Amino acid sequence: MAHRPRIKICCIKSVAEARAAVAHGADAIGLVSAMPSGAGIIADERLIPEIANAVPPLVATFLLTSLTDTAAIIAQHQCCRTSTIQLVDALTRGTHADLRHALPGIRIVQVIHVLDDASVTEALAAAPQVDALLLDSGNPNLAVKELGGTGRTHNWALSRRIVESADKPVLLAGGLRPDNVAAAWTAVRPWGFDICSGVRTNDHLDAVKLAAFFAAVATLS
Repeated sequence: MAHRPRIKICCIKSVAEARAAVAHGADAIGLVSAMPSGAGIIADERLIPEIANAVPPLVATFLLTSLTDTAAIIAQHQCCRTSTIQLVDALTRGTHADLRHALPGIRIVQVIHVLDDASVTEALAAAPQVDALLLDSGNPNLAVKELGGTGRTHNWALSRRIVESADKPVLLAGGLRPDNVAAAWTAVRPWGFDICSGVRTNDHLDAVKLAAFFAAVATLS
């Protein structure tokens, strides 16, 4: 029997938004720290632990970090204190093992921006080192990196290959909306979905879109 896909509502910017996401059934929320571009950035990082602390203990809290130095990521997390770290870029100094050693019990999710066949190779290399993968539609190769919140879909056939080959849970992100999540489920069969722009209007969580997304996911089988 197929599992119910888990749902992470990302780009949460306030305690009220977090509570709304949880009330609709979110399994996780995402809190976006400083990024070179994208939606939902929390300019005052002191808000991140405040929002995380307001979330029930069984709902995961993700710190989205664009930092690539493990020492800096560890210091950031010690201030933010979420249950999970979402690495939206590749590490350039230190390893996933360094993060595990310094932050026992904190889950690590590596984002893979799905661009081409090399992204599949990158995902399968990262999978053994982390608790889950998140497949998104950014482009870290641009002069101003896109590391999430683009509102674009990507090549779901590549994502399906990662889901079938990686021995870890895989979350699908990138351009998901109430009207295309069923197609995404059929094409990719991820462990869960991660949505930001598809449930926001004018950079605010939209209760109507949120309800529509959860209703659409409830019909999946």
